[in-house]
Formats: sequence, structure tokens, C-alpha cells
Amino acid sequence: MKLDWEKLLLGEENWIFMLEVSFRTLVMFFIILIGLRLLGKRGVAQLSVFELVVIISLGSAAGDPMFYKEVGLMVPVCVFTVVVVAYRFTTFLMAKSEKIDDLVEGKAVYLIEDGEFNITGFGKEGLAKDEFFSELRQQGVSHLGQVDTAILETSGNLSIYFYEDAKVKEGLPILPALFEDALLEIPKAGTYACRLCGNVEKLKPVKEHKCEKCEHTEWVKAVKGLRIK
Repeated sequence: MKLDWEKLLLGEENWIFMLEVSFRTLVMFFIILIGLRLLGKRGVAQLSVFELVVIISLGSAAGDPMFYKEVGLMVPVCVFTVVVVAYRFTTFLMAKSEKIDDLVEGKAVYLIEDGEFNITGFGKEGLAKDEFFSELRQQGVSHLGQVDTAILETSGNLSIYFYEDAKVKEGLPILPALFEDALLEIPKAGTYACRLCGNVEKLKPVKEHKCEKCEHTEWVKAVKGLRIK
């Protein structure tokens, strides 16, 4: 059986249609470029969930006209116009109303306050601790006592504010080997951190102790040390 290379490469079309595809793609490239330019610098440089929806909408509208004959070039132009106008109108309303801004963009969430987890913030975002710990470790953090505040921004970026070296305190270790060494029974007196919320307490030997902050019963030996810079 002889392989039909032309059909394999072109399908049911011909080489002339390849020129049309090239032209359509070039036109759509410039339409996308103009559309992104109209969105403004913030819409390109820092994507929130809202802005990501806009970009996906533009990309979806651009795809079909590039290689489907039956889709005319005016169709994506219409779609792009509606999307850009809707984006501009929504950002106008967001600038006028804080409630609308919060509804569309969401709010920044505190994940760590004063060296301890904000359990409510974690619950809202459904953020996995492993993922969060990885972010902290990449910033040279080895325990929560080094972190004053951590905020999850509406863009998804993590803003971290560190204690000065002189103010670093004992905290929950986030290095895997130490964090996984959980204790239900406190074997000897010392400083321990709640494995759920990071609350630090000085404990005496006891079979079980509930955290004063969250009533969790798993503990990890608290550590103290400066952040690696």
C-alpha cells in the first residue's frame, strides 16, 4: 500500500488553502495583538482569574478562523470587540465599587499572621500545605517563627514579610523530616508547635494535649534559627 504523503500532510485541502491559512493566521495575530494592547498593561503582565478568562476567550475566538473556511474573519473581530468592551466596562465598575472588585477579583488572604497559620484563610483557599511549604522553603524559610506575615494575593502570588533576625522566634518547622515527626504524647518538657495551626506552647510531659488555639492534638518540636538569605 502506497502512502499518500499529500493527503497525510494536507488532508482534504490543497496547497492554495495553506496560503489562505497563512493569511488568516497573520490577520488573527494582529487582531490578538491589538486586543491585548487595548486590555492595558496590567491585563498582560499580571493575570488574575478574571483576566485569565478574558485571555482564554480571546484565544478561543482566534483559533477557528485560522483554519476553518466556513468561519469568516469578521466573526472573531466581533467576538474580540465584545470581549474587550466587556472587559473595559467591568474594570470601570470595579474601579467605582469595592464590592464589585471583591466579587470579580476576590480578596487577598492572610495565610500566616505573627508566625502562625491563619486556619480560616487556608480553609477558604483550599491550599495544600505541601505546596505552601514548598513556596516558603524556596524563600529560605525553615520554620514559621521566621515569618511575620504571608499573604496570598488575588493574582495567586505569595507575598511574604519576614521577621528581622533579632525578632525571629521559635516556630513550626516546615522541613519535611521535622514536620513529619508528629507527636501525640509529649515525652519531655519543651517548646512544641501545633502541627495544624503552628501555635507554639511550652509543654510538660503529658499523654495528650489540646492546642489552645485550634484544639488539635498533634505536635512537633518547635525550632529556632535564622532564615537562609
